[in-house]
Amino acid sequence: MAIVDAYDNPVVASDLATYRSNFGLPAAKLYKYNQKGQRKHYPNVDVGWGVEIDLDVDMVSASCPKCTIYLVEANSSTTTDLEAAEVEAVTLGAHIVSNSWICYLSLNCLKRSKFDTPGVVYLAAAGDNGFNQEGLPMALPNVISVGGTVLSRFGKKYSERVWSGTGSGCASAIAKPLWQHDPGCSNRTNNDVAAVAWDLAVYDTFGYRGWITVGGTSAASPLLAGVYGLAGNARTQTTAKRFWTMRGTKRAHDLHTISFGNNGLCGGNYLCTAGTGQFGTFSGPTGWGTPNGLGAF
Repeated sequence: MAIVDAYDNPVVASDLATYRSNFGLPAAKLYKYNQKGQRKHYPNVDVGWGVEIDLDVDMVSASCPKCTIYLVEANSSTTTDLEAAEVEAVTLGAHIVSNSWICYLSLNCLKRSKFDTPGVVYLAAAGDNGFNQEGLPMALPNVISVGGTVLSRFGKKYSERVWSGTGSGCASAIAKPLWQHDPGCSNRTNNDVAAVAWDLAVYDTFGYRGWITVGGTSAASPLLAGVYGLAGNARTQTTAKRFWTMRGTKRAHDLHTISFGNNGLCGGNYLCTAGTGQFGTFSGPTGWGTPNGLGAF
């Protein structure tokens, strides 16, 4: 699988080794490339993106310890460079590509063809600005839009609710995919599925001094990329259609429904509020839910 980020983290390999050692994981299969597919001449460094890079590879490791990770670093955070890295990730052979970035407030910032290769699953973070935001690549019909949740522990039991910052909404200029059939949005509805996006441990010595906690849907996307890696059938799951069209009994078995929380004000509508029952178990912030095993993937 591939992670597409901008700029360079020069210590990502050593940071990842420490993360994996701490959690008893085997040595990583990590390969770092520039946007031309070279394992040299990396981009300039950037502290903020360096933390993002550590977060992404750590989260893939958490969900799929044996996955081979291609980290493709774009020259900058411009969409032109990120698109080039996106294409290069597929050229290198990745069948899963995770994107923890979003161009907010624009549905024309990217070429849709760059995220539409047969046999490749594209995932994208839904953003961190709450309900009714717009942006790409998360809103593209061939991209899995990943929302965020919060896990809480009470004794030996866990509960899971909507993370209030997760992006979601009804994309104003993206046609509704034929497999989406919710009644409250005539265009592309986000999100499709979700994963935990808050209070996650990350090891970073580039911008910080070691262990930190991080939040955001930029964690949820690589976590689910790892789930697709575990499932091993990404070549046949190139859109979110599976989640939207599977039988209700299978969905209830293979996805954990998020029934509590919201990410904004929408009059209690399912597009920003979980547990309304207005469209089955679906809610905009967390889609059809979080993984309960691999069956939904």
